[in-house]
Amino acid sequence: MWEKDVNINEVKEILTKSKVFFGIGAIKKIDEISADLKNKGVDKVIVISGKGAYKITGAWNYVEEALKKHNIRYVNYAKVTPNPTTDGIDEATALAKEFGAKAVIAIGGGSAIDTGKSVAILMEYPNETGASLYEYKFSPEKAAPIVAINLTHGTGTEVNRFAVATLLEKNYKPAIAYDCIYPTYSIDDPALMTKLSANQTLYVSVDAVNHVVEGATSKVASPYAITLAKETIRLVAKYLPAAIKNPEDLEARYYLLYASLLGGICFDNGLLHYTHALEHPLSAIKPDLSHGLGLAMLLPSVINCIYKDRAATLADILEPIVPGLKGEADESEKAAKGVQKWLFDIGVKEKLEDLDFKADDIKKLTNLAFETPSLGMLLGLAPNEANEAAVCRIYETSMKPM
Repeated sequence: MWEKDVNINEVKEILTKSKVFFGIGAIKKIDEISADLKNKGVDKVIVISGKGAYKITGAWNYVEEALKKHNIRYVNYAKVTPNPTTDGIDEATALAKEFGAKAVIAIGGGSAIDTGKSVAILMEYPNETGASLYEYKFSPEKAAPIVAINLTHGTGTEVNRFAVATLLEKNYKPAIAYDCIYPTYSIDDPALMTKLSANQTLYVSVDAVNHVVEGATSKVASPYAITLAKETIRLVAKYLPAAIKNPEDLEARYYLLYASLLGGICFDNGLLHYTHALEHPLSAIKPDLSHGLGLAMLLPSVINCIYKDRAATLADILEPIVPGLKGEADESEKAAKGVQKWLFDIGVKEKLEDLDFKADDIKKLTNLAFETPSLGMLLGLAPNEANEAAVCRIYETSMKPM
């Protein structure tokens, strides 16, 4: 019940490798951030966003005012789509270079911020492209300064070194992770998230849960990652129903956002494995598929696959959504069905066949999981042997409800 002692209207500084301004009203800190950028010689920036959320949420009003106040010129790339592409990254980078931008301000969810991170790298490597970045043709060590203004409570990208993009022509959706793309500053203001739809609210929150299930059970998981995972799931279980019932509930948004932040730090430490490695082929093939929904459809089968290898950890961290687990290896199916029931109860009932995936797709999806740059590395971090048979089995059992 510690949450009751927190003043959600007081903006806190949370120091990760990024400085995060967290709390209701945090967007006003863009004035302080802009002043610091100007003092460091930044007089031009590229603002990267989707088509409308950056304005609908009210974030842009504060950003534009601060940039004008501190005489920082800007150009806006407002074409980021869900599941951003390397083509879009190249287009935004060209705009940034032509304008002479010296820093990136990304306003949005994971798509906009990941695009911003990618552009920040390519601004420092003029001979490289989005494709060469995401196909690991070079290893960047520097990037332009990044300011992340977060508009969703799910990805955690505002506090970590990860970014994702799709190479459409190959159906590849790789991830990158470089220290140079930790944002210099991040803004986490729950008041910017009240316009999220019910489905968006569900999907981004499920993303946070997946981050910590994987981060707490990987081969490199630490006690720190497990501790973060336990609190993340507790907060999502407690506050997600309230946010669905009343989208304007700022207390619920605040703690879902905090859970997302913890989740981002958790997988920055413990990394990821099955669920993300298998979801990326799904949304690479179907770019309109919400990442969080893809993860939700896979999660019960992943739990079933790994439970016996991390039974004690999963029983502990899943307690808020699957109570009564004892941490015994023979509970795999019980745990998996319990997670599925929780997903169905909160309103995420789709399975792969509902999105027109068929048994004939499993071979292609499995091949992509192993062929896509970076995804094989994630599979290598799973707590058991993530071979083709295991991956096929997860896809097969995710087609329909258990």
